[in-house]
Amino acid sequence: MIELSGRSAVVTGGSRGIGRAIVLRLAAQGADVAFSYRGNADAAAETAAAVESLGRRGLAVQGDVSQPEAADALIKAALDAFGKVDILVNNAGITRDDLIMRMSIEDWRSVLETNLFGAFYAIKAVTRPMLRAKSGRVINITSVSGQAGQMGQANYSSAKAGLIGLTKATARELASRGITCNAVAPGFVDTELTRDLSEALKEQIRERTPLGRFGTTEEIANAVAFLASDEAAFITGQVLAVDGGLVMM
Repeated sequence: MIELSGRSAVVTGGSRGIGRAIVLRLAAQGADVAFSYRGNADAAAETAAAVESLGRRGLAVQGDVSQPEAADALIKAALDAFGKVDILVNNAGITRDDLIMRMSIEDWRSVLETNLFGAFYAIKAVTRPMLRAKSGRVINITSVSGQAGQMGQANYSSAKAGLIGLTKATARELASRGITCNAVAPGFVDTELTRDLSEALKEQIRERTPLGRFGTTEEIANAVAFLASDEAAFITGQVLAVDGGLVMM
């Protein structure tokens, strides 16, 4: 069984969807969890209360991860509350889909700044305390779009592909101090975003996925919990696809 008792974790974008499932899974395995949220205070409060109901400490911190000072404030809040940060999960992300010829510069920039720059800022903020502790787990949530590309998602695919490069560079830089960095690449997952897709498109996705279905947020969280645990101590710089076989590298 994955055991995270005595650990403290930070999850960006943790109030809803995949992020919320990750927060609750880490808490269920024994970790105290701080998480960021951008605007939905009610969802954040509910998630923090759910962590507390599991017998762990939960801390919701409002902030926009595309701003470096927000990452610094999030890590500082976790250090003040828990005394350390053992696990960082970079989950926060947005989409602004459009074809390249129609995509605005603002939509290109905002997706890169949130999905890629935000992860860099959080890693930068947590590196020093993890180096002092000579241990740590960093897990970045990338996507099948970053592995294979996706029409209408030049910004998102670029950000998620960049996140894979950031994962590998971080893994090399920090390995000598006992810190691992890996990525999880979800396929199509049943969330608020995918529920808005047309039934015809959903069926196309199922047909393209060898396992024939959408994933669940809990299945993504399971992979994150494994990579955050001692069982994954000799794994670093890897991308774990949790996509029902959609992208086979």
